[in-house]
Amino acid sequence: MTAATEPLRELVRRHREPAVVQTVRSTAAAVIAYVVALQLSSEQLPLTAPLTALLVVQVTLYSTLTNSIRRVNAVVAGVLIAVAFSVWVGLSWWSLGLIILASLVIGRFVKVGEYVPEVAISAMLVLGVTQVGSTAWDRVLETLIGAVVGLMFHFLFVPPVWVNDASEAITDLATRMRTLLAHISGQLGEHIPVALAAARLHEARRLDHDIVQVDAALRQAEDSLRLNPRVKEPVLSRLVLRTGLDALEICAVILRVSCRTLTDLAKTRSSGTLFPPRVTAAMQELFGHLSAAIGSFAELITSQVSANAEEAEARLAEELAAGRACRDRVEKLLLDGLRADKEHWQLHGALLAEADRILDELDVEKRSERLIEELDRHSSAPPPARRWLDDVKTRVRGSFRRGGEHR
Repeated sequence: MTAATEPLRELVRRHREPAVVQTVRSTAAAVIAYVVALQLSSEQLPLTAPLTALLVVQVTLYSTLTNSIRRVNAVVAGVLIAVAFSVWVGLSWWSLGLIILASLVIGRFVKVGEYVPEVAISAMLVLGVTQVGSTAWDRVLETLIGAVVGLMFHFLFVPPVWVNDASEAITDLATRMRTLLAHISGQLGEHIPVALAAARLHEARRLDHDIVQVDAALRQAEDSLRLNPRVKEPVLSRLVLRTGLDALEICAVILRVSCRTLTDLAKTRSSGTLFPPRVTAAMQELFGHLSAAIGSFAELITSQVSANAEEAEARLAEELAAGRACRDRVEKLLLDGLRADKEHWQLHGALLAEADRILDELDVEKRSERLIEELDRHSSAPPPARRWLDDVKTRVRGSFRRGGEHR
């Protein structure tokens, strides 16, 4: 009994995943579209309606709307091409090739996106029947039924907002970056073979793949915010996550460069640590602050509660201040030992410059300025829409001032 119900329990646990939501919503919309088409179309099996519903119903309302428009455009264009060809040439091997060529070319100009082949498919299906006129407009009708049912399905059953999924993806990315920094910090106190340093470099390079996956989750979240009545400030929500991911992406690149620098340093050390004991301790502390700052930054941009966001911002400001002080201490220690180790001053300077870039990218004031710039780009909206944007910018500027007080 337990084994039989386990798949159902797993489905319940995963009911909010995009794949599960997409499966259920597409199936329901296709069935409804078929039932409606049976009543309105003269075709005995109006399968175009459920096919259209299946294709246009996406995880988000915005995607469904854009897919519906493109799908209807593609079918109407194909039908019109087929009607024109049926009047002038009929169906033969050369006219078939000509109609496919014309459909694919015209499909590029009617803004149907990935549905360009649908223009040719519609034209061929209509041209291949004897009752061209009735079949053509039945196909258009069924397509409209499928598109309308798909849209109405979203309006009646508002799709979920996928911000939490994007936030979790961003948090997971930040966790991987923090883990890598923690590993680097822990290994600085011992001899680092070149193979181990290269492994850390490879781990940093894998962050690129993680960023691609996070970006896909964020694009889905951005689409779910558009035209969604559940969201009061969709622009702000999108910009906070997008600008935050951009900053983390830059930090990931810098982290990869730092791992490359450490690998080059490891090649020069056949034994012992990469730095003298005092420098090693300070460098470990610096990497620790960078790790904590990335964690606080991720919490700040993904927090949905104002109190939590303020706490994360305060922690971020403290970690950045401590990181800058620690970075200056590392610089002084490296300068003091410059005479004893002139050979590697370029690599040491590179590590300091990379730490500076991460600290600057996570800076509270820089984040506030970037948010205000992005919000200003949306201020070209009509006055009613600008009013709430001005309120948002006022709150961001308040955050900007608080960030300055923490410095």
